[in-house]
Amino acid sequence: MTQTPTRPQASAHFTIPAKHPMVTVLGSGDTLLRVIENAFPSADIHVRGNEVSVTGDEREVALVQRLFAEMMLVLRTGAPMTEDAVERSIAMLKNEEKGAETPAEVLTQNILSSRGRTIRPKTLNQKRYVDAIDKHTVVFGIGPAGTGKTYLAMAKAVQALQSKQVNRIILTRPAVEAGERLGFLPGTLYEKIDPYLRPLYDALHDMLDPDSIPRLMAAGTIEVAPLAYMRGRTLNDAFIILDEAQNTSPEQMKMFLTRLGFDSKIVITGDVTQIDLPGGTKSGLRQVREILDGVEDVHFSMLTSNDVVRHKLVGRIVDAYEQYDSRNGK
Repeated sequence: MTQTPTRPQASAHFTIPAKHPMVTVLGSGDTLLRVIENAFPSADIHVRGNEVSVTGDEREVALVQRLFAEMMLVLRTGAPMTEDAVERSIAMLKNEEKGAETPAEVLTQNILSSRGRTIRPKTLNQKRYVDAIDKHTVVFGIGPAGTGKTYLAMAKAVQALQSKQVNRIILTRPAVEAGERLGFLPGTLYEKIDPYLRPLYDALHDMLDPDSIPRLMAAGTIEVAPLAYMRGRTLNDAFIILDEAQNTSPEQMKMFLTRLGFDSKIVITGDVTQIDLPGGTKSGLRQVREILDGVEDVHFSMLTSNDVVRHKLVGRIVDAYEQYDSRNGK
């Protein structure tokens, strides 16, 4: 009878620094410890006081030891360790690429502090997307719902405005549901566009004092308008975000990109699996990658269901739809 070869075993022992209360490391009621134990079933973890010992499968023991080291680095910055942060750290360590950023580098990168909380990337791809916005003039953030592509771009826009890198923020979306024929809708311009631009307003309210937003909009420091209102303009000294870009036509995409002026930055976000254009209309977002791939100072950041930062179930729903579409040839 052939015996299955046993995997190498190992043990490790380390001390949590006294400045970190164990409840911040293990979680209230040991919730974080349970997350770690579930992720590494071949490692036996024992905690006594602030001493931690791990025995079991050699690779898992090494990963557990690294995980605790990364957690200490995060806690040292004052950032909290949550179940979500521990799960994302574990995923990064298990799928680590050579030379990739560490979990602590990802989870402690502050983009914007506002109203008592700090906005940070939560996944490796999100950090690389944020870094790309710093390094490039035109960045495309492409991925499914919940990956933070618009929210992080908004945070970078507010950061750029507050640090005087730009003089204004321009937020735009194609109002595809109205066919951009806004003249047929009742009410003032802002009443007409409000349903299409509400998600952008909501993100702004998270990042700025809500009382300041009407004043900033009245002064033109922040502009929120449908894509149709960009035609014929040159946008200088601005941070410009085009959201829901999968619902642009190729002509609209070209029009928008050529609005770029001096000292400006453009971030274009969209999800190529959620195109709402009328039948037969090509998506400008799908086409633009073929056209601009390799063009200097243009970057494409691809986000996946692994980068979804909403409820865990959202990532599973995204995966299930992708599998359904691939089975049905969509």
